[in-house]
Amino acid sequence: MILAVDIGNTNIVLGCCDKDKILFRERVSTNLTATDLEYAVTLRTAVEMNGLDGSDIDGAIISSVVPSITNTVKAAVEKYTKVKCKVVGPGMKTGLSIKIDNPAQLGSDLVVDAVAGINEYQTPLIIIDMGTATTLSVIDENKNYLGGMIMPGIMVSHDSLINRTSQLPRIALEVPKKTIGTNTVDCIKGGLLYGNAGAIDGLCERVRRETGRDYTVVATGGLAPTVVPLCTTKIILDEDLLLKGLMIIYNKNI
Repeated sequence: MILAVDIGNTNIVLGCCDKDKILFRERVSTNLTATDLEYAVTLRTAVEMNGLDGSDIDGAIISSVVPSITNTVKAAVEKYTKVKCKVVGPGMKTGLSIKIDNPAQLGSDLVVDAVAGINEYQTPLIIIDMGTATTLSVIDENKNYLGGMIMPGIMVSHDSLINRTSQLPRIALEVPKKTIGTNTVDCIKGGLLYGNAGAIDGLCERVRRETGRDYTVVATGGLAPTVVPLCTTKIILDEDLLLKGLMIIYNKNI
C-alpha cells in the first residue's frame, strides 16, 4: 500500500493506493506552522478513519507547490510510516515530455495531473485543476505538455472581492437558482460560479480554435464538482487524478 500526498497552497490531498486502486481520498487544510508531529497525527487519523492500518504502508510519495513545508510533511510521512518518502521533482522519471520555455518552472501538481491524464484519457487533452488557482494544461496527441493558462481560483477571487469592498459579505459557494441574482448574495454566487464556468468554457474554445483540434477535457480539484456541472463544455470529472498520477510516478521510480 502506497501513501500519496499532494501539498497545495490551501489544501493537502492525501490517500492510499493499492496497485491501481485508490483506497481513499481526504482533504485537509495546509498549515504553514504545523510541526512534523502534528502532520503525522493528521496522516494517522486519515488512514485509520478509513479503516486501514498504517503498518501496511510500504511506500510513500509527495508532490508539493509549497516549498516551505515540503520537508516538514516529508518528515511527518516518514515518522508515521517508517518508510522513505519520494518527492516529485527534477530527476524523477515521469514519462512526460514538457515543451514549455523552462520545464523546471512547471509545478509538480501540474506534472502529476498530466502524467495521470496521458495514462487515463485519450489525447489531445486539456486538464483543468481548480484549487487556489485554476489552471489549464494542454497536452497534444503525442503526449507532449505544450503549456497552459493560470487564473485566480474562485476563493481567491471571492476573498479579493470581499477584502477590497466595504459592503459585500462573505458567502458560501452554493450554486444560485438562476444566473440573474436578485439579492447581493446570489449576485456574488452567480458572478463567481457562472463566471468561472464561463471562463473555462471560453479558454477551452480558444485552445480548440488556436490549435484546430478537439480535446478530451478533464477536471479535478476541490471546487471542480461545483463548477463542472455549470460548464457547457463536455468535461470529465476525476477527483482522484492527482492520486493516480502520484501512484504512476511512484511505480516509475521504484
